[in-house]
Amino acid sequence: MIRKTLKQTTKHKKLQQFLEKYKIPKEYLSANRKMISRGVLLGLFIAFIPMPMQMAAVLLFVPFFRFNVPIALAMCWLSNPITMPPMYYMEYLTGSFLLGIEPEPVEMTLEWFKNNLDNIFIPLYFGTAMYSIFGSLAGYWAVNHFWRQSVHKEKRDKKKTKK
Repeated sequence: MIRKTLKQTTKHKKLQQFLEKYKIPKEYLSANRKMISRGVLLGLFIAFIPMPMQMAAVLLFVPFFRFNVPIALAMCWLSNPITMPPMYYMEYLTGSFLLGIEPEPVEMTLEWFKNNLDNIFIPLYFGTAMYSIFGSLAGYWAVNHFWRQSVHKEKRDKKKTKK
């Protein structure tokens, strides 16, 4: 179970020493349902946004929200150099469709993007908003749902073994 593994990892002696040595608050690595689901929410929200330094953007939220930082950073890695072009193209097509704009034929060259940024900017970021909002909320719901389901299953299993 991922839930149990996360809980065991955060209690590891070396990790605790690392946190004490560098004075890192323990809640940034908390492995409870709320902290993990918030990390997934924020990480996925930022992962869908086409911008450089997404991990730095996650770290900017640390003083304002409590969430599991490593999970949020890992969620940002969903948009990596391999997945970025199809993700952003999908966001552009979705934004164009929702706004009723005919999408431009896309060429994967820097010159094309430089020349057409004015035409694709609004549909791209409108589609980005849709995927960021709904994708991150779906991830948040999924983590909460499966975490609770895991806890209930574990309780049922314990009851069966006691009988």
